Amino acid sequence: MTTPLVLASTSPFRQALLSKLGLPFITAAPDCDESPLPHESASELVQRLALAKAQALAARYPDRWIIGSDQVCVLNGEITGKPHTVEKACQQLAAASGNAITFYTGLALLQPQSGTQSVICEPFTVHFRELSAEEIRGYVEKEQPLQCAGSFKSEGLGICLFDKLEGRDPNTLIGLPLIALNEMLRAVGINALC
Repeated sequence: MTTPLVLASTSPFRQALLSKLGLPFITAAPDCDESPLPHESASELVQRLALAKAQALAARYPDRWIIGSDQVCVLNGEITGKPHTVEKACQQLAAASGNAITFYTGLALLQPQSGTQSVICEPFTVHFRELSAEEIRGYVEKEQPLQCAGSFKSEGLGICLFDKLEGRDPNTLIGLPLIALNEMLRAVGINALC
């Protein structure tokens, strides 16, 4: 492939995931307002933002395929964001204890020149085991998941918090559903295997 993909993200987690496909890509930070709209569902929000992130880079990369992604997690019907503090991380994990959190990851693939675009929402559900206050505090101190929606890193020690994981692609939980992305890329003639 002579023209690289553009990942509309500076997330090291998304970059590491996209690297798994072995396709050349560059990254760029999209500039867009991520505020939810009134009465917007989690699924609608992440699809809109994934596309908005890709569109934010369209003028700079008109001849490339741009990948946008956005993720939120929902606990008890409410969108849960990044905790940013140890106290909030502990509160989020206490609320998740014995419950399920569903992550909604929006994925967009956009080719600005042709106007071709594809947008999906990939859900993934995490079932938490019952956690003690001591386990929660210990986990947060050890892994410091303060910049992670849901206050955990499934690719690390966070796996010890769960009873089970439910979804088509575990990469979705980290922020980039590779199975769905691979389907989108193959549909436009980009095959990681050839």
